[in-house]
Amino acid sequence: MELQVQSISSGTAAGNVALSDEVFGTDFNEGLVHQVVTAYMAAGRAGTKAQKSRAEVAGGGRKPWRQKGTGRARAGTIRSPLWRGGGRAFAARPRSFEQKVNRKMYRAALRAILSELVRQDRLVVVDDLQLAEPKTKLAVATLARLGLHDVLLVSDEISENLFLAARNIPHVGMADVGAIDPVLLVSYDKVVVTQKALEKLEAMFK
Repeated sequence: MELQVQSISSGTAAGNVALSDEVFGTDFNEGLVHQVVTAYMAAGRAGTKAQKSRAEVAGGGRKPWRQKGTGRARAGTIRSPLWRGGGRAFAARPRSFEQKVNRKMYRAALRAILSELVRQDRLVVVDDLQLAEPKTKLAVATLARLGLHDVLLVSDEISENLFLAARNIPHVGMADVGAIDPVLLVSYDKVVVTQKALEKLEAMFK
């Protein structure tokens, strides 16, 4: 399998690059990808929410009025969940949202995502992502030359010029090869990868 390499300076073809079928030619396993993406997002949740039950709210030790004869509904404490200022009936507790995903599943899901990006023509290979100056205008012009707008830029190493130039552009993300994750890959319309980054991806997921 081969993909065309585009030049960021001219926006035209600059040759072809061979892709490994082991990494970029696997079948799409929708169930596995969904599980891995969900688990990745769940792992990012803090899980620190906490509320007080009626046993933990201060006060409420005395019965507010006698059981009978007042005409009011019977009440044993002013900290009942029915009362303003009372405890919660089913109080939230700090917890972990982590879901178990082993290494083999994670790698298989990333291979499936990368393969689907190739099949949908959403993976764009470029010769380089270096910019001469840290200018947003220059980055916008480069993306326009390639016909890209909602895009993730993946390089073997994000240069300072590229980071400063592209960080404020809407719908443009950046990541080096070691920082890519399933959520990043599925969040953008196109994924732009340099040739060096492509070689590292193949080495990582073979």
